[in-house]
Amino acid sequence: MAQPMDVLRAAAEVVSTASTKQRIHIFREKLLPLLEIKELSSDVVEPLVGLVFQTLLIYDDRPSRKAVDDLIIKALSSEAFMKCFAAVLVQSMEKHLKSDCSIGCLKLLKWSCLLVRWSQFTSLSKGGFLRLTTAQAFLCQILMHGAHRRRRACRKLFFHIFSEAPYIYEMYMEELNGSRISPKDSSDLIRILLEFSIGNSFFEKYKPNFLELYVKAVLNAKDKPSHALADAFQPLFMHIEHEDFHILVFPSLIKMLKRNPEIIMESIGDLLLHVNLDMSKYVIEFLSVVLPQVRHADDERRTKALAIVACLSQMSSDPDVLPSIFNAVKSIIEGSEGKLALPHQRIGMINALEELSKAPSGKTLNKLAPIVSAFLLSCYKGDGSDEVKLAILSALGSWASRSADTVQPNVISFLTAGIKEKEILRKGHLKCLRIICKNSDSLTKVVPLLESLVQIVKIGFTKASQRLDGIYALFSVAKIAFIDTKAEEIVLKEKLWQFLAQNESALIPFPQVAKLSNEDCVTCIDVLEVLLVEHQYRSLEFLSVKDFLQLLLHFICHPCWDVRKVAYDATRKIISSSTKLAGELLLQYRNWFPVVSDRISAMKLSDTESRLDSHIAVVPSAEVLVKCLLLIAPAVIASSGTYSMLIFCAHHPCLAGTAISDTVWKRLQRNLRRHNFDIIEIMTANVSLICKDLLGSKGLMSSNSLEQIAALHSLSTLMRITPNDTFSEFAKHLNGLLDSRVHDALSETDIKIFYTPEGMLSSEQGVYVAETIVAKNTKLAKGRYRLYEDLDDFDNVKSSNPVRKEPSRKDTLNSGKKDILKASKKSDKPKTAKEEARELLLMEEASIREKVRCIQINLSMMLKALGELAFANPVFAHAQLPTLVKYVEPLLHSRIVNAAAFDAMLKLARCLAPPLNDWASEITAALNIISSEDARTVSDLIAPISEGEDINKWPSVGLFERIVSGLVVSCKSGPLPADSFTFVFPILEQILLSSRKTALHDDVLHIISMHVDPILPLPRTRMLQVLYHVLGIVPSYKVSIGPLLNEICLGLKPDEIATAMYGIYAKDVHVRLSCLNALNCIPSISGHSMPQNLQTATRIWIALHDPEKAVAEAAEKVWDCYGCEFGTDYSGLFDALSHVNYNVRVAAAEALAAALDENPETIQDALSTLFSIYIRDLSTGFEVADLCWLGRQGIALALHSAADVLRTKDLPVVMTFLISRALADPNMDVRGRMINAGIMVINKHGKENVPLLFPIFDSYLNKKTSDEEKYDLVREGVVIFTGALAKHLAKDDPKVHAVLEKLLDVLNTPSEAVQRAVSDCLSPLMASKHDDGQTLVSRLLDRMMKGDKYGERRGAAFGLAGVVKGFGISCLKKYGIIVMLQQGLEDRNSAKAREGALLGFECLCEKLGRLYEPYVILLLPLLLVAFSDPVSAVREAAECAARAMMAQLTGHGVKLILPSLLKGLEDKAWRTKQSSVQLLGAMAYCAPQQLSQCLPTIVPKLTEVLTDTHPKVQSAGQDALQQVGSVIKNPEISALVPTLLSGLSDPNQYTKHSLDILLQTTFINSVDAPSLALLVPIVHRGLRERSSETKKKAAQIVGNMCSLVTDPKDMIPYIGLLLPEVKKVLVDPIPEVRAVAARAIGSLIRGMGEENFPDLVSWLLETLKSDNSNVERSGAAQGLSEVLAALGKDYFEHILPDIIRNCSHQRASVRDGHLTLFKYLPRSLGVIFQNYLHTVLPAILDGLADENESVRDAALSAGHVFVEHYAATSLPLLLPAVEDGILNDNWRIRQSSVELLGDLLFKVAGTSGKALLEGGSDDEGSSTEAHGRAIIEVLGRDKRNVVLAAIYMVRSDVTLSVRQAALHVWKTIVANTPKTLKEIMPVLMNTLISSLASPSPDRRQVAGRSLGELVRKLGERVLPSIIPFLAQGLNDPDASRRQGVCIGLSEVMASAGKQQLLSFMDDLIPTIRTALCDRYSVPRLLVFLLEL
Repeated sequence: MAQPMDVLRAAAEVVSTASTKQRIHIFREKLLPLLEIKELSSDVVEPLVGLVFQTLLIYDDRPSRKAVDDLIIKALSSEAFMKCFAAVLVQSMEKHLKSDCSIGCLKLLKWSCLLVRWSQFTSLSKGGFLRLTTAQAFLCQILMHGAHRRRRACRKLFFHIFSEAPYIYEMYMEELNGSRISPKDSSDLIRILLEFSIGNSFFEKYKPNFLELYVKAVLNAKDKPSHALADAFQPLFMHIEHEDFHILVFPSLIKMLKRNPEIIMESIGDLLLHVNLDMSKYVIEFLSVVLPQVRHADDERRTKALAIVACLSQMSSDPDVLPSIFNAVKSIIEGSEGKLALPHQRIGMINALEELSKAPSGKTLNKLAPIVSAFLLSCYKGDGSDEVKLAILSALGSWASRSADTVQPNVISFLTAGIKEKEILRKGHLKCLRIICKNSDSLTKVVPLLESLVQIVKIGFTKASQRLDGIYALFSVAKIAFIDTKAEEIVLKEKLWQFLAQNESALIPFPQVAKLSNEDCVTCIDVLEVLLVEHQYRSLEFLSVKDFLQLLLHFICHPCWDVRKVAYDATRKIISSSTKLAGELLLQYRNWFPVVSDRISAMKLSDTESRLDSHIAVVPSAEVLVKCLLLIAPAVIASSGTYSMLIFCAHHPCLAGTAISDTVWKRLQRNLRRHNFDIIEIMTANVSLICKDLLGSKGLMSSNSLEQIAALHSLSTLMRITPNDTFSEFAKHLNGLLDSRVHDALSETDIKIFYTPEGMLSSEQGVYVAETIVAKNTKLAKGRYRLYEDLDDFDNVKSSNPVRKEPSRKDTLNSGKKDILKASKKSDKPKTAKEEARELLLMEEASIREKVRCIQINLSMMLKALGELAFANPVFAHAQLPTLVKYVEPLLHSRIVNAAAFDAMLKLARCLAPPLNDWASEITAALNIISSEDARTVSDLIAPISEGEDINKWPSVGLFERIVSGLVVSCKSGPLPADSFTFVFPILEQILLSSRKTALHDDVLHIISMHVDPILPLPRTRMLQVLYHVLGIVPSYKVSIGPLLNEICLGLKPDEIATAMYGIYAKDVHVRLSCLNALNCIPSISGHSMPQNLQTATRIWIALHDPEKAVAEAAEKVWDCYGCEFGTDYSGLFDALSHVNYNVRVAAAEALAAALDENPETIQDALSTLFSIYIRDLSTGFEVADLCWLGRQGIALALHSAADVLRTKDLPVVMTFLISRALADPNMDVRGRMINAGIMVINKHGKENVPLLFPIFDSYLNKKTSDEEKYDLVREGVVIFTGALAKHLAKDDPKVHAVLEKLLDVLNTPSEAVQRAVSDCLSPLMASKHDDGQTLVSRLLDRMMKGDKYGERRGAAFGLAGVVKGFGISCLKKYGIIVMLQQGLEDRNSAKAREGALLGFECLCEKLGRLYEPYVILLLPLLLVAFSDPVSAVREAAECAARAMMAQLTGHGVKLILPSLLKGLEDKAWRTKQSSVQLLGAMAYCAPQQLSQCLPTIVPKLTEVLTDTHPKVQSAGQDALQQVGSVIKNPEISALVPTLLSGLSDPNQYTKHSLDILLQTTFINSVDAPSLALLVPIVHRGLRERSSETKKKAAQIVGNMCSLVTDPKDMIPYIGLLLPEVKKVLVDPIPEVRAVAARAIGSLIRGMGEENFPDLVSWLLETLKSDNSNVERSGAAQGLSEVLAALGKDYFEHILPDIIRNCSHQRASVRDGHLTLFKYLPRSLGVIFQNYLHTVLPAILDGLADENESVRDAALSAGHVFVEHYAATSLPLLLPAVEDGILNDNWRIRQSSVELLGDLLFKVAGTSGKALLEGGSDDEGSSTEAHGRAIIEVLGRDKRNVVLAAIYMVRSDVTLSVRQAALHVWKTIVANTPKTLKEIMPVLMNTLISSLASPSPDRRQVAGRSLGELVRKLGERVLPSIIPFLAQGLNDPDASRRQGVCIGLSEVMASAGKQQLLSFMDDLIPTIRTALCDRYSVPRLLVFLLEL
């Protein structure tokens, strides 16, 4: 175990982590074990306490807090920790009190409770406990005034500890009773203590204490007690009895009321309000002291005194009490205690009479009512104060509301007179009358007042100042008219309803509502209720119900709860009376939102209240608005048209906020559910109607942003309720949206206008325009200009202007006048035509701008809605992703809504399957980039793999890398859902469409390979296309991509087949083959049920005529499955003729020819189409850089292929086209192919059509034209055609000579294509020129040797070659051509002659081919001389001649010339060397077969030349190697040629660098023979380097070569060079180097076969047996393991018996070598070797006991490897063998077996076993419970017990190394030793007893020591388990086991202490007695007893 301080320091560094898991680990796994230390020192305690308090403010989650609390509880058992913790805790609590901060209070309070509960703190420190409780009281005060949750938690804390430990409660009460805790500051703590006692048995005990405390702290307080303290005793009041009240409480009350009434009256009121007693007998005494306070001058005193009077009247059951109180008050008013001169005195007494009306109803109240009313009327008449009179009216109304008997005739007369008094009194009478009218029993008595009230109504609604009087009167009128028919007639007669309708639509103007008192508001509500319920018909007929409902909404949302409560009740009655009114109220509620939101916005913008909206006085809170909705909803749910309004209101931001929140909606659901309405069901049934409303102009398409948000959130909720229907409705709306179609039709001009600022023409955008400066006190030059290039700049300009205040009304008027004057002045000046035109354009552009803006707004909103709907129900949206993307993706590249489209796409990306949605932002960004169609941007974001490029140069992970890594993580558990994959596929597609391999290709292809299920809906055609592309870019992927193509094609539908054939047009053969092979997997193709389709047929038909035979054969199978004729529609073939790939053009040409052959009647139309296409492409090509030449080349190829099928009548048309059009083509390649096409036509049809064609040619040859230069091209072509036709003429035809002369003239044309064509034409004509042969040859030789121009000499050489071919090979000698060439080459005076001879030599080699080979050898010396010619033109000609010569050499020819060239390298003359080198370099142009034959010989010789003394020879060597490099076909090696040449030329400096570059290169293409020729010398040098790193790299390259070469046979010439060096590296001292060499040998065997390495295996076996060194044997073993893996399973089974036999060989070196082999075989053979473990394991175990140390080490290493590789798969096989080894008599086997078993258990438990377990006890380890569970899960509990028992026993082994190994294993895998021993005790005892009975002395000793250690360490914990096992063992029938038991018994008694033995003597003595009676056990036991 680590040192405590180290643990604390480590914990301090991470204690503030945000990870809950890590926090728990710190406090449970790290800090908790520290508490096991017996005595915690202060050095440990203080940091530990500090760590605990560090968590105070940062650990806010429950699991973390629980871990800390558990640590505190356990640590409090330590006195040192308790003291330190208590000190810090109290300090922290007091610090919190000073700051008055609630954060952390609850946690501190909890820790203080833990301290009190789990420590001896209360008994150790009385003063400390008092200080703690005082601090707790203050914390309670803070918490109990906070949120409800905190109050509840605070109570729960104390209740919990009091319940668990009642003595703690008693301690608190003791402190409280002793007055050590101040009640003044502990009110909340007192209440908690009181509440706890009431709920438990403590109350009766402590009730007197609480009463005494209440009296002392509250009733007898010198200062006014706090309200909190008085409230603290409220639970006590309910339990006060008469005796308590009379004895303890009442005397103090009376005394304090007399002494300090102002202090105590409020508390008395609270007491009387909550006490449950009859106060009748206390009333008189109370009145004597309270009534003086009722008439006190202080308003507060009067109010409190009146509250006491009210309580007394309500809580007295004696019927005489109420009259006695009345009489007492009456007498005082009448002057019994003196005249009440002051108004407040009389008002107080009148108010006391009013309070009496609150007494319980009954006879007493009814009897007293008329008496009181009469008295009040008398008081009214005799008082002159208006205030007193209003109080009397209020009291009269209060009595009238309680009893109808109050309203007597005298009261009616009083009211009749009163409503005519002055305004203030009139209003009082009307209020009184209103109260009377609310009592239905009194209503009939006030009917006589009707007419007077009607008049007041009319006056009130006429005069604004008397409006309230009118409202009060209207209420009374309406109530009276409702119950009295005559009254109703009077109202109608007076036309009151019409009058109200004319004067005021609402009761009161909205601005005045805020000024009304609460009582006035309540009256208005009553009026509304009466009108809309009792007079609903009249109100609907005459009045504005809309305005009434708006007014009602104001009152429902009134700031005062009393008003709202009345409004709620009235509203319920109104809406329940009519569903129509309910719906209308909801509509007004909805229409009210814009007013509320505008007011909120205005308040945010300005602090002043100057701009109040006239329709709203006070902004209601969201909660008030919500309650209003909940009030209305149940009534309106019956109205079907209001569903959309209901959900809309529930999501309006005024209620729910702007963020997405369904809190209000859920509350509405619950509310409606209570009223038996299922809103979800209702919404589901009406979703279509609801969506229509929400998507309409009053919802999503509203101009109000808050309404848009409400509609959006409502739709989101609907999406969660019924996603299918909601999405269907939304999709309909989206598809029908005109804006999307108009958006697609927008032109660039429209968009430019949109981004042009107002007042500027779009044509002026980007032009210097004058800038208007509007700023005061600023003088700027008038001509200042600014360039507005884009909108951003314009916005910046606008924002740079300072924000000015709104001008005042006066300023506005003044400025308006000035503007009018200016305008009038300007209007005098007429506008110019230009200005008028500009204004018209501005107006036009403004309308366009507005149109685009509307489109932007609408589309943006719909995109936002789409995103929100998807995000609202991601599961449903996921299934709709392909559909949703179709809406969003096209708009990503929109210039007006791209931002909204991006946001919508981001929301869709968040709906992807987890965890892929974690990369939503990256995926959206990538899709946005891809949609921009900027391929360069995309490629820049993807890290490529270039030749020799270090991938690490990309330091940061890019966007696409992050996405791919996210996909890899997401696919770990399996493939993605099809919709998620389809969503991200465009990103994968873009990566794979890169023009070269990237670092992401492998991962992307792996991801695609997981998503090829034929059943799933996948983008198969796109997947196929991109895979074809990858296959073309990276051919090495063919093996992995082929199966993918097949799998994808399995799921293709018939309509997708044509698109899937995209690969047929690929450039690479392997791609076309892969495509065709995959097509066979398509069900409709394999089932011969392919539908007929032109595009499909065309593509297969073209593949059927592919230039590659293999492709054509594969296509034939597909065509057979197609089973239809091709037809006569060639449009697809014509298109393919212009395809970018040459092979497609060739195949299309052949396909067209084949189709024409089958349908000859279509030839004429096809030719016409071809010629039309040619003319079209030719005209297009001239306009731009000739981009259409490919199509014209395709037409040439088609004519060439169709030559066979042309008919005679087609020949003039074709030849005319060729001559008139094609021969003048501007493209040389097209022109040449057209000539070849014409020659082919002539060759096929010329013999029969000479008369037809010759006139055509002659006419064109003799034709004159203005453009002679262009026509020369035509003329040359015609001459060639004529020459081709001439061979069909008779030998003696005179035309032949003319044609021949023309051909010879054309030879001077400086065009190689023309000269070659003429050369071909000359050969057939020589049949008629035998007589003139010498002359013709001499003429050509002369021109060739002496011509002035190079073109003439080269043309003559081509002509000579054609003539020689025509005359035959014999003419070379006959006409002395070879002699002339020799002379020309030797002519030192004429460079032209030498160059001409070389040109002739080159052309003859090309034309005659291998026939010319004998002369090549003859001319070779002269050619060597020409290489060093002083004239550069001659040297170049020599190089060309050498290339041509080498290209035509046969294998025999190479053998003939190579020796002479190599001999030339040894010549002393440097020129000879140079020439030989140059000619050797030219051999790079040999045919591939000859090249691979000669390069292994050539390149080493050229390498040697690089060190020649002569610089020109060195240079020639460099050039020669460059030539070898130039013919390399592998593009990767080709790029590295300079580096490789550096390595060849300076191996010392560049070998290592070259190897590095090669290893960094990713080889995509196969390596050809020239590549090997350059690579092998460098690798060979690398293998011979001294540096181990270099040797390792070289060996690695050797291993890779076989997998890279095109043909493994190309490697055979180099085996003899490389293998000896690889063998040397195989025995290198460094293991890593040996490993690489071994793998290289394995790769060579695997790639080239065993037959090419006949002696390798025997050499490895011999080395395996050598006595030299372990290193050599190890290298051989490693190499042999790789070779065996390469040779296969059969070979290994054949050789395995010999290997096992040699493991027990007499020689230690042989045993060592073969056992070492087993160390490497598992890594090489993998799973295969698992099958042979049972055969190999015995040999390994024998090796573990070998006498030779190296053999033992080899066996142990092999064992470790076995465990490493096969622990999981072959555990049942490995474990028994290792278990047997643990109990072996040989200690070496025991040690090795323990180590192996440890490895096995470490592997199973998932730990490394490398932990350093130093210090601490032997049982303190690093394991965890998780490790133990893992072992049990794999092994099973029984097997685990057996294994652990064996390990525990071996911990006491006699050999130190065994003990150490066992101890390490035990400590690493066992977390809790005592617990584990208890679990394995039965098995352990069984193992020990068996071992004690073993014949092996070592094993007996080990078991005895183990048993003794067990007893010594655990003592009493294990003895109860051990002794019964031993006693039971004495009954075993096996004598040896009984003997073992006795030995164990003796060990137990020897190891246990005396006290322990005494404790178990009762069990031991019978056991010993039984043992003594056993004749086998007696000797051993007696010996022990005698010793004892």
